Amino acid sequence: MLRNAIGISFAFIGVLVGAGFASGQEAMRYFVAFGTQGFWGAILSSALMLIGGGSVLPLGSYFQAEEHMEVLGRISGKVLSWVLDIATITTLFSIGFVMFAGAGSNLNQQFGLPVWVGAVIMLALVLVVGMMDVDKVTSAIGLLTPFLLLFVIVGCTWTLVNNAPDWAALNEAAKSVDTTLPSWWVSSLNYTGLNFICVTSMAIVIGGNYLDTRAAGIGGLLGGLAYLVMLLLLSAALLVTVETVGGDDMPTLTLITSINPVMGLIMALIIFGMIFATALGMFYALGKRLARGRTDKFRVIFIAACLIGFALSFAGFQNLVAVVYPILGYMGVLLIVVVSAAWLRGAQKLRQEGTRRRRALELTRIKLDPRLRFTKKNRDELAKITTTSNVPDETFTEAIEEEVGQELAKDEEADFDPEDPAGEVVYIAYSDPKDPSEAAPIEVEEFEAPDEGADSAGEEKR
Repeated sequence: MLRNAIGISFAFIGVLVGAGFASGQEAMRYFVAFGTQGFWGAILSSALMLIGGGSVLPLGSYFQAEEHMEVLGRISGKVLSWVLDIATITTLFSIGFVMFAGAGSNLNQQFGLPVWVGAVIMLALVLVVGMMDVDKVTSAIGLLTPFLLLFVIVGCTWTLVNNAPDWAALNEAAKSVDTTLPSWWVSSLNYTGLNFICVTSMAIVIGGNYLDTRAAGIGGLLGGLAYLVMLLLLSAALLVTVETVGGDDMPTLTLITSINPVMGLIMALIIFGMIFATALGMFYALGKRLARGRTDKFRVIFIAACLIGFALSFAGFQNLVAVVYPILGYMGVLLIVVVSAAWLRGAQKLRQEGTRRRRALELTRIKLDPRLRFTKKNRDELAKITTTSNVPDETFTEAIEEEVGQELAKDEEADFDPEDPAGEVVYIAYSDPKDPSEAAPIEVEEFEAPDEGADSAGEEKR
């Protein structure tokens, strides 16, 4: 479970800390603009995101959702779900085309390339990777995250350690940073809403790719904690250097480059990668939603949305962040309330279903692992869990077996040598609880498998 939770957290952070965060534009406008008071805003925003991430990922897992309306349509009334759907679709598209603008600004600032070059490269990458399945999309997003974490933590820590800030002077300098928000706490709420409405659609898809609702919830909490650390570090480092980085499209890139030009080059590539992760997540989730009920049209819709977004991206990165983001933030606050309330109302069902699914994963491991004996009692128990789950039987069985199969494929080389059965330890698992949701841990007994010359009846495992 922990392995899955960590993977979910990386994918969640990858969607959450996209271009605006990695570039530093969001931190500048939402937190640095309010000086040292912005630190309280960063803490509040991170705490709310912990709640949001810990709610939306388990809901995606519970419903095994492939797009956001499979969750929003079930946790809210008809009118409200329609409003949230429109808001989410608008957000996905808006953030998506802002990412194209960010890609152009990134390569322009670091390499002096025309803005359209970066936008074209980003368009091509999103179109190619967007044709892949959700597993590959999730992996593409998650793999970028550790590099961003490393550079933000190292670069910001170095900046803070090697500066002796005059906070009064920095508070005065921070007033020069443009923002359309009236106070630090309104800014914090708006930023949380913005991030939540941005990540909800893809987070639902990520959660829906895992059966264990507890792992999904822990992944959301771990992601929220990592986000808290990075947001505080980034806000503090940018405030300390606000006089030199305040006017740039990519203030984080300026900060890292000032430490070391080679690090700046690498950071430019990382930021470009995070822009890619966000753009991919936005347009992929948008395509899934618009293709609902007509999955054969997904590629056409996905490509069309990307091309339209590309055309709109030339309004400029800073301008788009300043105008589009605050509007989306207020819509996101409503979404946080709805999702969190739904999670609280259904907490007991989520726990019960999570217990059933973890038990089903254990039993399916016995069924698929050649070292274990899958008894009749195990089979009956698994059948009962399958029919009790909120997921359709065929879908449930397919998802369980796919997840366990992937785990066994990773473990098999280290734990099992099919060419050398002699002396192999075989386990018999048995348990027959009346209520699968309250099943005790599987008990095992072991014996030494017979030599090849032994009675064949003793060799049968299944």
